[in-house]
Amino acid sequence: MSTIPLDYETLRLIWWLLLGVLLIGFAIMGGRDLGVGTLLPFAARTDAERRVLLNLIGPTWEGNQVWLILGGGAIFAAFPSLYAVSFSGFYLAMMVILVALILRPVGFKFRGKVEDKRWRTAWDWGLFIGGFVPALIMGVAVGNVLLGAPFHLDHTMRIFYTGNFFQLLTPFALLAGLVSVGMVVTHGAALLAGRTEGIIAERARSYGIWAGLATLVLFALGGVWISFMSGHVITSVIDPNAPINPLNKSVELVPGGWLSNYSTYPWMIAAPVLGFGGMALAVFGLAARRKWLAYLASSTGIFGIVSTAGLSIFPFFLPSSSVPNSGLTLWDSSSSHMTLFIMLLVTAFFLPIIVMYTGWVFRVMRGPVTSDSLGKNPNAY
Repeated sequence: MSTIPLDYETLRLIWWLLLGVLLIGFAIMGGRDLGVGTLLPFAARTDAERRVLLNLIGPTWEGNQVWLILGGGAIFAAFPSLYAVSFSGFYLAMMVILVALILRPVGFKFRGKVEDKRWRTAWDWGLFIGGFVPALIMGVAVGNVLLGAPFHLDHTMRIFYTGNFFQLLTPFALLAGLVSVGMVVTHGAALLAGRTEGIIAERARSYGIWAGLATLVLFALGGVWISFMSGHVITSVIDPNAPINPLNKSVELVPGGWLSNYSTYPWMIAAPVLGFGGMALAVFGLAARRKWLAYLASSTGIFGIVSTAGLSIFPFFLPSSSVPNSGLTLWDSSSSHMTLFIMLLVTAFFLPIIVMYTGWVFRVMRGPVTSDSLGKNPNAY
């Protein structure tokens, strides 16, 4: 261990932050595509208008998926216990997300192959499903993290998941899902308002304003609900440098326990402030036709909302609703000291390349997308 310049606690915290960056990166970059897909049948009414939306996100959506892939890879390599529980316990939910996401590339490629209104309308609704369903279920997953998942570990560290897919669809989890849908629709609408023109931009502004207001109300309702909900609180002494053992702790359910971090770490209040402030400013930007103010503000709102969930449950990753002591935390579900360090070196090399490449792509693809511009592009969808 002496050959590693960073101690175990520091590496664990760094990887917790990196995982948060990757998930927030997907929520912002991939969320705009999900939002545009959800708005496709509504903000665009004709075939020409819908082609504008498809060609707005079509060239970049695959690159935006990289954030989701990196997030899943980080969980697999840095927090294998979390990967084992979540990817097996939530297997059906993840398959539903995967099937919905598969509709997007198929829809982009197949929609324009046949000049038939029914054919294209069917694929338009497929693209809607590819945007709405992942946003909803990912939010439902976050809601279930706050509620706790029905799993436990035995003395040999074997995992026993005792729930099913439909048990995940509780009222609070569905509320969290609607917050997720609302924030990505607001974000997608802000993108459309900034990079399209005419009636499409006007419809997008209208939908975005209503989605932003709904997000604010639902996010506030979720905060009130959490204040009465029992949260998981570690009552034993934790050694951040200790070997991995999820059972080596005591956990109690405390009413309003998920709010305790905000008194312990007052700076965390910045997250919900950014969530509310960003979404409110996005609504203002859309109403005032301040294109990029709305987009930057909705990005800030998403950052704040996702950060609020992550900071509220810290240091938990996935609490257990059936046996609280089995809940997985940052300190007892990570990979080894050496693994985290080697992965950090690899990430320090590749992540800046991904960020620079993404920035270059969006610089090349900047500018408005219109029906006229599509007529000049033989490769347009």
